[in-house]
Formats: sequence, structure tokens, C-alpha cells
Amino acid sequence: MNHQMILSFGEALWDLLPTGEVLGGAPFNFAYRAHSLGCDSLMISRLGNDDYGRRAMDQITGLGMDKRLVQWDEERPTGTVQIELDAHNQPDYFIVPNAAYDRIELTDEMLVLAAQAKCICFGTLAQREEGSRATLLRLLDEMQGKIKLLDINLRKECYSTKIITQSLDKATMVKLNEDEAPYLSGLFSLPENIPDFCAAMIERWALSYCVITLGDKGVFAASADGAARYAPGFQIELADPCGAGDAFTAGFIDRLFRGKALSECCRFGNALGALVAAQPGATVPVSLDEIQIFLDSNPVELIDESLQDYRMG
Repeated sequence: MNHQMILSFGEALWDLLPTGEVLGGAPFNFAYRAHSLGCDSLMISRLGNDDYGRRAMDQITGLGMDKRLVQWDEERPTGTVQIELDAHNQPDYFIVPNAAYDRIELTDEMLVLAAQAKCICFGTLAQREEGSRATLLRLLDEMQGKIKLLDINLRKECYSTKIITQSLDKATMVKLNEDEAPYLSGLFSLPENIPDFCAAMIERWALSYCVITLGDKGVFAASADGAARYAPGFQIELADPCGAGDAFTAGFIDRLFRGKALSECCRFGNALGALVAAQPGATVPVSLDEIQIFLDSNPVELIDESLQDYRMG
């Protein structure tokens, strides 16, 4: 077991899919996957004292997760996201504003656990209001010398250049997807070539790692020591991509904590992300045995290590 403590800060919310309601939110999905891999994973969020909130807490309890940092709000509702899927099963989101997770309150217990944790994962959505943003920034300041993982998760109308810049200033590791990377490339006048973009991100913000997920094309990751690795994706029958990127991130961090090489972190994360994408919903259980069987049955050569010809956009 891997008993490293991880904090995951932000939204625990309900994805209102055409097929039904599924508990999700990128930080929650990440926290659940890290927990399932054996990490001591704590979710920091806030739920409304309503039916959605009570059902969310029941599910968090049922998943065996540590819930002591999940707060209740008597005024604001539990967060929801209205999701429609296109013909290719790609999601379109409407994130309902003024949710309970927008005002997560700082507590002494949070500060104590932040001092003990090895990693905190955070994004931009839960920073759209000052309440949760101030709490997060205080926790990040408490975690000097730790992994401060910015899984940027840009959601329409829920971020600003200031929030992105402030988050990058605090982060020690950044994970982006194939849409977010070119956005940042344009925003900060960084190279469009993926390896050069990652190198520039690492240099500009003194990052330890920069990781870009490329959907079914795999992942590219670079580290401050000069390592750069591309791991191709796995062919699966896509059911629902919700939570797949969060599962990748949890798998990557788990392997990193175990001292594995960058290439293995990427491949393990790819496998977990693929298994999640092949199932409906973001929190369908996936065991370590299932991941290993999947990896053993999908031997992959690392190809195109430099990705020099791969341009974003």
C-alpha cells in the first residue's frame, strides 16, 4: 500500500448526464482514484444541506473515502453540472454558479493536515469565487516543499488570466489536456511544439513536472531534470470520458510516489484513464489487478519520444 497523504481541493458535484446523475467533479474524481490506489486521500469540499448533498455524502462514505474535510453549507446548494454528449460522446458542460463548493472555509484541521500531506491537487473552477480561492491559497502557502499539483481544468466562464497566473505561480507540477495546452501557449506566448512548450513551462514557473494528456493519442510528460517521455494511448471502446483525465493524474502521481520512472508513470496513468473511459461514469471501481491485466495485455513500445513534429491545436 502507498500511505502517502494527498489532499484534493475543490468541487464535489453532480454531473447531470443524459443517462442519469453521477457524482463527480475533477478534484473528487482524482481523490477517489488516489484512494482506490491505496493513498491516504482526503477531499476538501463543501456540500449543500440538501438532497444532492446528503446523497453525495452517502456515496463518499460508501466509497470508503475520508470525509472529515467535507463541509456542509446551510444556504448554498450542492454543486451541479448539466452535461450533454455530442455524437462522438464528447461532453459539453454548463456549470451551475453559486454552489456550496465556492465558499470552502479554512479550518485549523485543514492546516494541520496540509502540513502532513505530501501533495495537494487543485484546479481553477473552485477558485471562481473569493471564498474558496482564499482558502486554497492559504493551504498552498502551508505546503512549502510539497507537490502542488495544478490540474488546471479550464471550464468556460469559470476562470480568468489572473487565476491561471496565480495558480501557476503557486504550483510545482502542472497537468493540462490537449485543449488547455494550446490555450496557455497563446496566452503566455509559449512554443506550440509540445516538448518545447513543456520545457518553457518548467523554466518559467520553476515546475518539477509538466504533463499534457493528448486524449486517445496518449501523454507527453517532462521533468525539471531534463527527462521527457511520450507514452501512446490505448485503443478502447469509449463509453464516457468523464473522469478519465482525473484517473490518469491519480495513476501518474501514485507511480511517482512509488519512485517509478517517468515513462512508467505515464503508461500506468494511461491505462487507468483508458479503463475509466471505457465505462460509464467517473467513479466505477477499477482494481490494481484490472490495471495490471490491462497493461500485460497491451504491450506498447514507446514511440516518437521527442514529439518534435507534434504541434498543438
